[in-house]
Amino acid sequence: MPAAETDVVIVTGGASGLGRAVAAALLAGGAHPVVLDRAQPDLDVEWEPVDLADARAAEAAVRRVAERHGRLDALVAAAGTDACGDILDVSGEDWDRVVLVNLVGVAAVVRAALPHLERARGRVVTIASTLGLRALPAATAYCASKFGLVGFTRALAAETAGRVGVTMLVPGGMDTAFFDGREERFRPGPDAMLNDPADVADAVLFALRTPPGVEVRELVVCPAMEPSWP
Repeated sequence: MPAAETDVVIVTGGASGLGRAVAAALLAGGAHPVVLDRAQPDLDVEWEPVDLADARAAEAAVRRVAERHGRLDALVAAAGTDACGDILDVSGEDWDRVVLVNLVGVAAVVRAALPHLERARGRVVTIASTLGLRALPAATAYCASKFGLVGFTRALAAETAGRVGVTMLVPGGMDTAFFDGREERFRPGPDAMLNDPADVADAVLFALRTPPGVEVRELVVCPAMEPSWP
């Protein structure tokens, strides 16, 4: 339940988007967020530079954080990427990277964090997507990774029940740099209603503050006019 300076919370992808919003909210609430990201965050937080597409490097980064602090209270797996386009128009390397970051990398950091989280009766929050529950064209890599993450998180919750809290957040569209650099047809339209990631981060903190033994298993947080939900 992050509330004190001694609470150590790893946030993957904490240099931008929802991850940054979560790290900022944790910092404001008195916790000690540690960001795992390739890019350095623009917050006054601890940073472990790592490419989350490299599962072994991601595991090692988590272990370094836990050893340095002697504890780990929570993990928020917010890192995510995408490669839009029909499957034959996306390079194999780009397609693979989406699954590596969004699914394999999440499993890697969770695997490394679990022994420490069990000792602390800590929590894991994974960040899925409405496209982990509904498929769209030109999104095979993203849907594959997020559908996989839904299954992973549900299985993890069942496997660790009573030992570690597990919550899956399913966000809709957010006003972040996630859509930057895309072709126009893969970007939200000018009238799109996108959530402020700071508001979505509040839902993450709500899950983290739930008392041990009380589980928020899944949360859908989306704009009122979200086109991909339900």
